Amino acid sequence: MATKHRIYTTSFASVYPHYIAKAEKKGRTKAEVDQIIRWLTGFSQAELDAHIAGRSDFETFFDQASKNPARTQIKGVVCGVRVEEIAEPLMREIRYLDKLIDELAKGRPVEKILRG
Repeated sequence: MATKHRIYTTSFASVYPHYIAKAEKKGRTKAEVDQIIRWLTGFSQAELDAHIAGRSDFETFFDQASKNPARTQIKGVVCGVRVEEIAEPLMREIRYLDKLIDELAKGRPVEKILRG
């Protein structure tokens, strides 16, 4: 059996501050980051906060999410890879989130980021 990618076992809480920092550096807010994460995952703010406090790893985080069906409309390149072409489901979910945070940091309106 192949070993899991390191990001799968990384705690979401350890990466979350980087999402916020990336957004805030471009004049966006933590509230907008949270709104995007809640849209993608279906978590309430309390559930999101619990995953952060509980230091859920990415695998658990996305396994427990009720993923938004509109997320498949997310297209584009993250880290040189087209998100819609990523075969591994968990990696695709992680890259969807990366792409949404990138769009926020590039100044795209939240209404446009939240497809559908």
